[in-house]
Amino acid sequence: QVQLVESGGGLVQPGGSLRLSCTASGSSFSSSSNVYYMGWYRQAPGNQRDLVAGITRSSRTLYADSVKGRFTISRDNAKNTIYLQMNSLKPEDTAVYYCNSNPPLHSWGQGTQVTVSS
Repeated sequence: QVQLVESGGGLVQPGGSLRLSCTASGSSFSSSSNVYYMGWYRQAPGNQRDLVAGITRSSRTLYADSVKGRFTISRDNAKNTIYLQMNSLKPEDTAVYYCNSNPPLHSWGQGTQVTVSS
């Protein structure tokens, strides 16, 4: 059983930056196959929850076209934590951000709200 806790969201102006963190407990990032491929997802009101960035245990990454070049996903297996560095934020990045495996196999955490507004 893996528990996921996201943090780091907030209110930021367009063009600003935020760094999100997601810590997993109940399983080891470095040894458990079910946390091998992790991802950040986001869900805006009225929209479905979509994958925006993914990272393998060996730190190979993928990004949705909408965030490519602006967001960077990383992981620290020793800390059971993944990160999402978000730069050049746009109002359309406003959403609740969640982490989970890719595909999502675990219960969703509470997410962290990111609001981009002037």
